[in-house]
Amino acid sequence: VLSAVEGLEVATPFFAPYVVPLTVTILIGLFTAQRLGTARIGAVFGPIMVVWFSTLAVLGVTYIVKAPQVLAAVNPLYGFRFFMQNGMQAFLVLGSVVLAVTGGEALYADMGHFGRRPIRFAWFFAAFPALLLNYAGQGALLILEPEAIQNPFYHLAPAWATIPLAVLSMCATVIASQALISGVFSLCRQAIQLGYIPRLNIVHTSKHEIGQIYIPLINWVLLISTIWLVITFRSSSNLAAAYGLAVTGTMAITTLLAYFVARRNWGWSRPLAVSVTAVLLTIDLAFLGANIPKIPQGGWFPIVVGFIMYFLMSTWQRGRGIVAERMRRNALPLPQFTRDIERQKPFRVPGIAIFMTSDPESTPAALLHNLKHNKILHERIAILTITTTDDPYVRSKERVRMDTLCTNFYRLQAHYGFMQTPNIFEILDSAKKQGFEYGFEEITFFLGRETILPSRYPGMALWREKVFAFMLRNAQRATAFFQIPPDQVIEVGMQVEI
Repeated sequence: VLSAVEGLEVATPFFAPYVVPLTVTILIGLFTAQRLGTARIGAVFGPIMVVWFSTLAVLGVTYIVKAPQVLAAVNPLYGFRFFMQNGMQAFLVLGSVVLAVTGGEALYADMGHFGRRPIRFAWFFAAFPALLLNYAGQGALLILEPEAIQNPFYHLAPAWATIPLAVLSMCATVIASQALISGVFSLCRQAIQLGYIPRLNIVHTSKHEIGQIYIPLINWVLLISTIWLVITFRSSSNLAAAYGLAVTGTMAITTLLAYFVARRNWGWSRPLAVSVTAVLLTIDLAFLGANIPKIPQGGWFPIVVGFIMYFLMSTWQRGRGIVAERMRRNALPLPQFTRDIERQKPFRVPGIAIFMTSDPESTPAALLHNLKHNKILHERIAILTITTTDDPYVRSKERVRMDTLCTNFYRLQAHYGFMQTPNIFEILDSAKKQGFEYGFEEITFFLGRETILPSRYPGMALWREKVFAFMLRNAQRATAFFQIPPDQVIEVGMQVEI
């Protein structure tokens, strides 16, 4: 957004003092509109981007015909000579060259929404040729007019077209930013489903597209962060170091992850996977290494953000693991509990009780507390466990499994992909098809609510335990996350020392 608004400054110096305020205004408008969703305006995104890439191509061709020798740049021999003649200076130039390919690290971000074929088609027939022609055109412009180095992109256009081009650039930037924000929402939902971050409030903004979601907390964190970045760095050139390190770091990490996917999912042999990864990693590490000297100029920012995110995610995952282990250690095996109630036959009251738990093999603590303090059980009982798989989607017929453990005592296990949202009503309907008869008004849901007590037990440092306890207290309640009617829920509190 900042670089697009800077185009107005090229048109006339009058806009120079307003670049930062205008950028902040656009960002506030963009993030404020997220709660409305993109269902209505999304239809214009495609045509605007077609106009944008067509404009890029036309602007580039305009100068390529004036200096066609620039097309010799596609010959890698010139790049090899450049490195041989300039040595370390050429290596450091890669830190700036990488800015020409930023965005490539996120090409696969919408794979789950569109699939491979549309993304490949859009890249090879729209984005890639348009970008190649435009960058070649900028090179031709600099051959003819070296003084245009300050902002070669906007100097491709005639003076009268600078402001319209800046407006089109801002529209394209807003659309690209919207895609990035939507991608962040999607990634956060997947992270929640996989247990890497606490449950957050997720709002579906479309009745027709399940992938269109809005996460308020993430939205406002992004807004505050981006405004702080704009006010702190003040220009796109000052942000280049942070951007370059973030992009090249992401590319290198993606290449490493691709090795494991090739080995585990694609069935590649180790020599083949290592060979391909080594070639790609050599390129990635060269660009990453060229950006390392820029850490003091702003490259420190993505490193700090990455460290904070890793710390929070690892603390949450580790904390949940410790809590689960403590609960499991003190839990009663489910088969033993069913044998006990078959033998002792506690007093039963009408209705259905569904106890939600993360461990389908152990008796939920809420069930034990209910029996201990109230001395009763409901007429019919179901233990419900909702598990997120490593696959994006689970077919509906494979989603819910029901086991009868003893008379009127059932175990329901629901499996969802990390791109899916668990639905209590859907789970109960699937169970009904397997013989679990119910009327929804007779169901009472029992959930455990843990209160964490940081202690000196081995596991995590005391200060990290306090961070985890804070995250747990502020996580969205299961009732809201799973959309369970609050008037049919009983939460049973328990204290867990970690």
